[in-house]
Amino acid sequence: MSEHEFLRDYDPSAYERPSVAVDLVLMSVIDGTPAALLVRREDHPHLGRWALPGGFVAIDESLDDAARRLLADKARMKDAYVEQLYTFGAVNRDPRTRIISVAYFALLPSPDFAAALKAEPELALAELIVPWRGEVGGPVEACSTDGETLPLAFDHADMLGLAMLRLRGKLDYSGVAFALLPERFTLRALQDVHEAILGTKLNKPAFRRRMLDRGWLEPTGERESGASFRPAELYRHRTGA
Repeated sequence: MSEHEFLRDYDPSAYERPSVAVDLVLMSVIDGTPAALLVRREDHPHLGRWALPGGFVAIDESLDDAARRLLADKARMKDAYVEQLYTFGAVNRDPRTRIISVAYFALLPSPDFAAALKAEPELALAELIVPWRGEVGGPVEACSTDGETLPLAFDHADMLGLAMLRLRGKLDYSGVAFALLPERFTLRALQDVHEAILGTKLNKPAFRRRMLDRGWLEPTGERESGASFRPAELYRHRTGA
């Protein structure tokens, strides 16, 4: 039998097929705290709970294309640092049917975060509370800006927890922190991002020396505006570093 004949006679209904979804972990650092964008569910299941923006993958759509589409549709964004995070496939993770979700995370500077909130009223800002230290891992909690705990739908607490774990793991050897900053930034702002992700304070002289020694930073020759004291020097991420 040729491959053409095999495919002609192949019955795709011979095996059950699960649905596939994509969920977006849209993260930033706001006022020194890791934050994510959530939506409140208006339908069952988990009616009234908070969830990551997401949707189902079309039959003719790649996972990456679905993530980009949802990023544009749900958060009105076309350009962001997007990375596939993990595939969540527990059998009973969704009570409707067998649904496998591929989580992506997009890292956004705080101005883009604010623009997404303004462009899409359904999105809400949630501060992330990480109850574990270092790279232990585990679910995290989400709170409103008023400090109210937001009950999360499905396994989205685990998705948020894995996103934080991934960030902590990559922070020391990659330039992932720069995706959370505007194009030009101060060393203080860079340290704030590191401290927010790591959940701990860092020694200021040692941190600055390490960042400068790695060759990741390029001075812009400019200084921040609006500072009450001597304005700090502005840097940018060195391309390719």
